[in-house]
Amino acid sequence: MKIVKLSLVVFAALVIAFGLSGVANAFHAGGVAECMGCHNIHDAKSSSSLLAGTDVSSTCINCHGKTGAFSYHILTPELDMPTGIPPGNRTPGGDFGWLKKTYTYSPRTGTTITEAGDTHGHNIVAIDFGYTADGTNLTAPGGTFDATQLHCNSCHDNHGKLRRLSDGTFATTGAPIIASGSYNTSVVPLAGQAVGAYRLLRGNVAQGAGQGGQTFSVVFNAVVPSTYNRTEAATPTRVAYGAGISDWCATCHPNMHSGSSSKMTHPVNQGLGTTIAANYNAYVGSGNMSGTSATSFDSIIPFQMDNTTDFATLAANAVNDGSVSTGPATSDKVMCLSCHRAHASGWQHMTRWNNEAELIAVEGLWPGTDSANTEAAKAKWNLGRTTAETTKAYNDTTMHYASYQRSLCNKCHAKD
Repeated sequence: MKIVKLSLVVFAALVIAFGLSGVANAFHAGGVAECMGCHNIHDAKSSSSLLAGTDVSSTCINCHGKTGAFSYHILTPELDMPTGIPPGNRTPGGDFGWLKKTYTYSPRTGTTITEAGDTHGHNIVAIDFGYTADGTNLTAPGGTFDATQLHCNSCHDNHGKLRRLSDGTFATTGAPIIASGSYNTSVVPLAGQAVGAYRLLRGNVAQGAGQGGQTFSVVFNAVVPSTYNRTEAATPTRVAYGAGISDWCATCHPNMHSGSSSKMTHPVNQGLGTTIAANYNAYVGSGNMSGTSATSFDSIIPFQMDNTTDFATLAANAVNDGSVSTGPATSDKVMCLSCHRAHASGWQHMTRWNNEAELIAVEGLWPGTDSANTEAAKAKWNLGRTTAETTKAYNDTTMHYASYQRSLCNKCHAKD
């Protein structure tokens, strides 16, 4: 009888925790979260908004700054990644922990290079966790945004007001948010319902400005697989990017955007065209153009699916099991995230691959200071990183390119 009673108690607890649907609601659930998760009414650390952290980002990192590749973790604690040990998260946006990784190496005799950690990504200010403003760029590259004001809610709406309605349009009011709209498994809202915008990203001036005073008027259309913070050793994590990606980034970086800058900058938000699309689809590795469009997708070099805003189309392409491997059509577009990660990366300028060395792989191996291979252990290839750090910078992707692989710029340009 005791066993039966105990089983009933356990079952009841599970029903309460997970609901009758069997799926636990995320803390944010696509919109505004539980108020007490971020605010302390009588014992706040910040007098501004009664936050649970000293500042906005510290409040976010209380939950999002955890060890282990699990769902919403986007920052590995510094104590968990000592010298030679990489950050542990493998989200498409990258782990902010890379900002704490400074490398000093000698690529050639008589030359020593120190690569500061703050060159690896967006330097969010999170005082409680030792994250401070960018020490090099006082303003956003290509813009005027004050680097000392960069917090998580500069880009994300911590109250999640932006929502996708049943007709596919976005608004800040009009129907209650019932769930997240970020995933390939997200529900399709019915009339009178809404789901949250991708990753709670800002995208409507009616949301108001985030930290730093910037408003966004462009919606970031994308869908991610429901399991995304994962190793890509066996299969890639394919995020389906739709309309608005580069225009959204240009909100803070206008002079880095070919559509709003007078400078000579790499094109974005433009159709790949016949030549570039053909290169992408044929490129396997340096010197090997034997690939086909059916299997050419590479998560390290993603692309924007034309200007689609259709959730069903994006969701069908957001997979992590390798079931959708097709490369781009001529109308698909290059975007900022084709070359950069959104949060941070293992490389300078938060690029998706090593752009500072002539070769990114040698003798069929990712380079590393601790490599048993003499060539891979050379600093001019590994840039002071261990094999584990190099591998993790590619989200554990197995080295599948050429044995002597040059920059992945060649996936589109095929100059090698």
